[in-house]
Amino acid sequence: MTARWRRCRLLISAVGGAAALFCGPVGAVTPPSVPAASNPALARLTAQFKLASHTAKCDPTASSLRPSGPPAVTPGSYMARIKKRGYLIAGVDQTSYHFGYLNPLNGQLEGFDIDMVRAVAAAIFGNPKNRIRFVAISNGQRMWAVRSREVDIVAHTDTINCYRLTRVAFSTVYLVAAQRVLVPLSSSAKSLNNLWGQKVCATAGSTSLSFLADYFGLPAEVSPLVGAPQSIDCLVLLQEGKVAAISTDDTILAALKAQDPETKIIGPPLNSQPYGLAISLKHPDFVRFVNAVLAKMRADGQWAASYRHWIGTRVPAPPPAHYRD
Repeated sequence: MTARWRRCRLLISAVGGAAALFCGPVGAVTPPSVPAASNPALARLTAQFKLASHTAKCDPTASSLRPSGPPAVTPGSYMARIKKRGYLIAGVDQTSYHFGYLNPLNGQLEGFDIDMVRAVAAAIFGNPKNRIRFVAISNGQRMWAVRSREVDIVAHTDTINCYRLTRVAFSTVYLVAAQRVLVPLSSSAKSLNNLWGQKVCATAGSTSLSFLADYFGLPAEVSPLVGAPQSIDCLVLLQEGKVAAISTDDTILAALKAQDPETKIIGPPLNSQPYGLAISLKHPDFVRFVNAVLAKMRADGQWAASYRHWIGTRVPAPPPAHYRD
């Protein structure tokens, strides 16, 4: 067993298994009751993504509702219901370094996506401390979590696309990523084109996996594509030599590379991945409220401060807000 394998295993033990260890009180991670994605479900999802890409007439980057004004908890609103309950329920990742991960040193969820949730909770309660109940979910559980109302909001590097917009509502775009490829330093591959016939891993239920299926012209549930519950699981498979590469958002790949410096990111961007916060279609007032929070974060420097802390010191301008009304 190599040192790099032990290091990743420790992370998975401390992070990936946390859903069963931390449950119950507000502020902790609770396990989801929504089902995990299976291969048949993944195949259906991939087909839906393909259908949407050919037939939909939407603009994912301008698909959200305009704020009604500064973020305010108005009587009778969904935000008022959350405030009366006493806590916001947020579906998050706990295995994506820099975005949503359980820090094994302090037992706290941290990352760029977690900052987005804390900002929403702060706008509702004033002080977000002990006002968030986190629910740890996989990529394949994100739509289920929102539609079943297990959570109020999902912050989980969730790409907005036309098919998903028929299932849930999204905030305005809060970050734009691009799909790329991660391989071992020893790999001779220069781009995705060099990986034909080799196994490539992406998270199950993700747009990354559906893109790969379309790119290679293969069903998503069969070799050479491998769907894993989380991106960190793909890293373990790569370290074990069971896959030749990982393909997902460059932001996530950069975090995986930081955890394993014996890897490298190759090739040009394959597509654009605009991230949004997912909310039930039944709560348009909450969508407008969250968009008001994001507008404030863009204007007062919170977004830039979070980006600098978690993602990189070369801070771009935040994605501008575009609304459909």
